[in-house]
Amino acid sequence: MKARIKWIEGVAMLGESGSGHAVVMDGPPEFGGRNLGVRPMELLLIGMGGCTQFDVLLILRKARQPVRDCVVELTAERAAEDPKVFTRIHAHFIVSGDGLNPAQVERAIRLSAEKYCSASIMLGATAEITHDFEIRDV
Repeated sequence: MKARIKWIEGVAMLGESGSGHAVVMDGPPEFGGRNLGVRPMELLLIGMGGCTQFDVLLILRKARQPVRDCVVELTAERAAEDPKVFTRIHAHFIVSGDGLNPAQVERAIRLSAEKYCSASIMLGATAEITHDFEIRDV
């Protein structure tokens, strides 16, 4: 896997993935930014959310669960001192479908957290990661 980060101006950067996608990152004005893009640590949190949601959806599809929508809402706390690593992350899954089996949803989230989601397992080295879920019928 490769990535390339190109400085734009101030503290704004363009991150390019090896798969050919790009994202603008920037900092707040008090650090020389113009608030043009997502903060790098926000992007890390978003990446964890995408990683775990990918796993959960794949597991639920294999279990033939009728998922119509899935949202992961993440909240995180960071250390007060440098390096300001994540110390706590909570993932709240909102899974929608018609007749979803709660045990299957719980299993998918657990498997992602404990076995498959490399991002959350890596972040778990410094952060306490918790999760819960709700099911909405569609």
